[in-house]
Order: sequence, then structure tokens, then C-alpha cells
Amino acid sequence: MSDRGMLLELRNIVKKFPGGIVASDHVNFDLREGEVHTLLGENGAGKTTLMNILFGLYRMDEGEIYLQGRRVHITSPAHALSLGIGMVQQHFTLVPSFTVAENIALGLKKYKFKVDFKEVSKRIEEISKLYNLNIDPSAKVWQLSVGERQKVEILKLLYAKAKIMILDEPTAVLTPQEVESLFKAIRMIKESGTGVIFISHKLREVMEISDRVTVLKSGKVVGTLNRDELDPRKLANMMVGRDVVLKVEKKPKEPGKIVLRVSNLHALNDKGLPALKGISFEMREGEIFGIAGVAGNGQRELAEVIYGLRKPADGKIELLGRDITHTSVMARIKMGISYIPQDRNGVATCPNLSVAENLFLKDQQGEFLFNLKDVVRRSLRRIEKYSILTPNPNFPLKLLSGGNIQKVVIAREFENEPKLIIAEHPTRGLDVGSMEFVYRSLLKARDEGKAVLLLAGDLEEIFTISDRVAVIYEGEIMGYVEPDPSNLEKIGLMMAGVRDA
Repeated sequence: MSDRGMLLELRNIVKKFPGGIVASDHVNFDLREGEVHTLLGENGAGKTTLMNILFGLYRMDEGEIYLQGRRVHITSPAHALSLGIGMVQQHFTLVPSFTVAENIALGLKKYKFKVDFKEVSKRIEEISKLYNLNIDPSAKVWQLSVGERQKVEILKLLYAKAKIMILDEPTAVLTPQEVESLFKAIRMIKESGTGVIFISHKLREVMEISDRVTVLKSGKVVGTLNRDELDPRKLANMMVGRDVVLKVEKKPKEPGKIVLRVSNLHALNDKGLPALKGISFEMREGEIFGIAGVAGNGQRELAEVIYGLRKPADGKIELLGRDITHTSVMARIKMGISYIPQDRNGVATCPNLSVAENLFLKDQQGEFLFNLKDVVRRSLRRIEKYSILTPNPNFPLKLLSGGNIQKVVIAREFENEPKLIIAEHPTRGLDVGSMEFVYRSLLKARDEGKAVLLLAGDLEEIFTISDRVAVIYEGEIMGYVEPDPSNLEKIGLMMAGVRDA
């Protein structure tokens, strides 16, 4: 590794945001030719901020950037790309109505006035073949799967001859087969001498693809390990600061009576297009029912319809035998439905309020909402019970880590004595210590007889705690499987739209 040329050095990078938040605290990081150097850490650790500085999206407050030994001042993404630095962000920047070739040619200075699409398409085909990306240059982007769109983003960087490629959480919206294909492409890319910065919080993937790993926590570098030093427990300890149990114990399930029955459910998405197409299933007391699927296939709409935030277009929802299809959110809360949304910072909480206030946002005893002393007093018990790390109950929620914000959400939802818990991507962006807490909390709720609906795209999560698994694709249930790793390929195919025979 050491005989490879040094491509990049970030020295003592500091980035501060309003409110005294230090996102990058004297961070040092480097990248060599032909290596995958992973940035590992939970959401809010500073991974994306650091890469946004490198890609010219943010200006650093202090520090130096060196490319192959030469100091540079990066002023914009276009400037970064001209220096050979490219980034595939979590949210793609493609124009859906354009072809692959049009998207790749877009913004390249060479084609500022006139584009030779025949030349562009030919070069795309050559690059696709070289790196086994297999993309048709004439295809419209809107016709492509999420995995194929990601390949287009990577092709854009290869076409621009980027020598440093930043991949920000690239597996978040991929099927297992697409992850495997991506990793093959990454290995071929690094063989050409390109350096790859892989941003992730998934230990299994980090172990598989990385040559080196740098762990970030609260904007600081915890340490860097070479490939021969990598160990899941060591990495978990570095992320969290303590030993973590990577596998939770799950008792045999003892399902009771039916809690939730969903029949022929249809619903529209925010654009007025069909999001749910005839969904039907039942859930019982004392079980975790996992619904796996790539993000954007109807999971959010399903959660919102069951909770009452979105009106169904057709179908029926029954809770403990009672039709609740057209009841209000408040009525459903009173009947025992709790909801852990995917967006913990916007939908699940009020970030500008205190920890104590967020713990009682849904409290049914209205007088406590107007008596802050009582709210603070009662919040102390929940803070202790759920191990929420906060200086005090009046501390602004937005200043907590992602894991502690999720603990606040779980404490509030679990303390309302729910019959049904809807958990939508409950560990997205969390470190392994916080994930362990969420898993144990959901399993404890299940063992107490509650029904838990788990909506997730992370199959490791689905396998870890689910008792039954269904797969959703474009608003339809593709089939049901046992939560066993031996079914990984089968689930992956269903996540791509292949219905179970």
C-alpha cells in the first residue's frame, strides 16, 4: 500500500456551522492511487461535510488540501472536477427526461457549444464495457432503475477522467445484486489507479470493499486502520467508544391474536401517482413483520396510510377488529398505534424544542403540555430508562447525536403503551451502538406482546429481528420469505421486481 502514489492529503480541516457546531474538527485524511479508503461513522459524524469541502460544495474555515503534493484551493464542484475529483452524492443529479449520453455530456466544457452525441455514446459504450457497467447510452434516465442511475453517475466521473472518486453511502438504495455489481465495478476502477473514497456506516460492506478505514465521530478522527487490521468489533468500538454486541438474541416468537389487518390497500404518492397497489397482510401480537424493499417502493406511503397521515384511495385497515380506515391520526394514537418515521429530524421531532418537550409531544394528558416543570420532571425518568445522553432535559434536541435523537423518539412512542409499532427505517444513519439499542427495544416490545411493523431496505436489519418477511416493489407485495440469510438472492430478485413463484 505504501508504495502507491499519494493522490490526496487533507490537513487539519476545520468546518464550523452557525450555532457553534463543529462539523470537521482538525481532520486529517489521505488517499493513495488504486485504493478504497472508507470514511466510517454515523450520520452527523462529519463524513459528508468533509467530502463536500473536498468537492467544492463547502468552504473550509481552516486547513489545507494537497493533490499529488500540490496545494489547491477548491472553489466549486466544477473546479473540483477539473482537478480530477468527482462525487456521486446520495441524491443523484441526473435529468430524468434526458438520455444517458445527454446527462453525461451535460456540463462538460468540451461540449459547451456543440455536442457530438455519436462520439459521446461510443465513448460511454467503451467505458461501460471496460468497467462492466452495462448501460445503454440512448436510454432515458427515467426508464432506469436506481442501481442503473447510480452507474450513470459513476460513468459521468469516469468519462471526465476523475482520479479521485467519492461515493457517498452508495449502497443505501440498492438490491443485494446491485451492491455486488457496484463492488465489482469499484474493484475494477481502483485497478486503473483511481482512488475511491467510500462513505458508509455499514460494517459488513466496509469490511468487504476497503483497503483502509478512517473512523469519524463528532467531527474528529478516531483512528485509521489498514485492511489487515480490520475487525468488525474493533471498528464498532471505534465508532461508539465501547464494546458492542453485533448480534442480538431473539427468543422464539409466540404470536397472539390479530392486531392489524390490511385489505386491498391502494394509495397515491405525493405526485398523485399509484404508490400502493392492492396491499394485503395480517399482523399478530408478539411478532415483528418485516417488509423489505429499496427505498421509494411504497414503504413510506404504507406507513403513513396505516398511521392516518395519508388517505387511502381504496381498501380497508382494521386494528384489533375495528375499522380505522377513515379515522384521524389522534384517534389511532389513542387506540394504540405508535410511529417511528424515517425522518427523525423533521417528521418525528421538533428539533428546536428541548429534549423534555419532544419526549411528550404526543402526551394525552394535555395539562403536561402547558406545565413545563412537570414535563421536565417526568422526562427525567424516560431519559434514565432509555439511556438518553443529554446534559439536561432542557437541552435543545437538535444538538444531540442521531442515536440519542432516535432514543427520544423511541421513548416517546413506547411509553404510550402501543398495540402496534410502525418502525420505518429505524436505524438509518445510526452507529452500531445505537442500532443495537433500537434492535433490543423493538425485540423487547415484541416479547411484551406488541405487534411491530418493520419497514427497511437493509436486509441485515430485516434478518436480525424479523419473524416474517415480505418484499415490496412498486407498491405491490412480491412474496413472503423466512428471515434467513440463505434467502438473500431470492429477496434481492423480489426487490428488483421478480415475483415469487
